[in-house]
Amino acid sequence: MTTVMLVHGAWHQPSTWAKLETELHALGHATRTPALPSAGNRPTAGMHDDAAALAAELASIAGPVVLLGHSYGGIPISEAAAGAGNVDRLIYLAAYMPDKGQSMYTIHGIPDPEDTDGMFPLIDEPRTALYGDLPDAEAEQAVRELVNQTVRSFAEKAEAAAWRNIPSTYIITEQDKAIPPALQKQMAAQAAEIRRIPGGHSPFLSQPRRLAALINEIVRSTSPVDQWGV
Repeated sequence: MTTVMLVHGAWHQPSTWAKLETELHALGHATRTPALPSAGNRPTAGMHDDAAALAAELASIAGPVVLLGHSYGGIPISEAAAGAGNVDRLIYLAAYMPDKGQSMYTIHGIPDPEDTDGMFPLIDEPRTALYGDLPDAEAEQAVRELVNQTVRSFAEKAEAAAWRNIPSTYIITEQDKAIPPALQKQMAAQAAEIRRIPGGHSPFLSQPRRLAALINEIVRSTSPVDQWGV
């Protein structure tokens, strides 16, 4: 059985995947939702620490894995999967898709920070940017569950780009107010295939059944043979 590993974005925790996990389980998929150490109450970890945590989680799974990263989560999955032998496909969900030597700063064309200590400020108007298509009560609850995120995680540059060797799918969120669809399309051009889903930045909350069906379709079309191109 293929395991779908779901990697959360900045300021988030694994609990953000609960709705999507329920839908994926109903479709017969096993899931893993590791926590990234760069996010939390008082985190100090960087992106390389996140990638190491994901690599350890991947090593603990016996069978094949489809590895999905959301938003910032696309950066550490790109590094972690490069050293794993069991990842059959990468899915970038409204995610950063770095090449080797890129960080979130470089993807946005922002100069590297002089000081990488401390926390990166929360995105402006998170209710609108992250959860614009959620009902007010759900959006407000989601905002309350956000945690701190380190500057280091955004500043550290990827040491590998696994999508160059592992088949990848990019899912563009068409009304995204956090990562502009135009930037997503730029990054998606690097992927083996591009899919689209209407709505905002967090479809795992706003339309988990629809997203699960799309992931299911991608997983079912993926086989270990794809990775080796034979």
